[in-house]
Amino acid sequence: MKRKGQKYDPDRAPETSWWSNLTENEQITAAEDHHRRAGIKLPRPLIHAATHVIVENQVLLGDETPVAATFERLRHEGLSRHDAIHAVGSVLAPVMVEIMQGELPGDPNVAYYERLAELTAEGWISELS
Repeated sequence: MKRKGQKYDPDRAPETSWWSNLTENEQITAAEDHHRRAGIKLPRPLIHAATHVIVENQVLLGDETPVAATFERLRHEGLSRHDAIHAVGSVLAPVMVEIMQGELPGDPNVAYYERLAELTAEGWISELS
């Protein structure tokens, strides 16, 4: 469901009604399209786009989870919106791998939320170096 002129841009919050009316596959395609338009070469574009979608959708949940507050905190710590998505995704991805490998007993959200609480812009940037 593409509306004329609507494109995903991780540096701007997607219009909630537009984004929420897309299917998950359409959201992933929109994120892939953005990276393609931007000329960003990725080793696993589908996984990268899916991570964007998961984080965007968690941010839209607002106070239902700590993701939106963490995202906003990272923005206040100086990260761009796109970098904040990547920072949250850098916590999400290992949790997902641990879930798939059966290495995360109990409620995986507990580990995810604890790791989000420890995430800082400075720490994420230092991991990139």
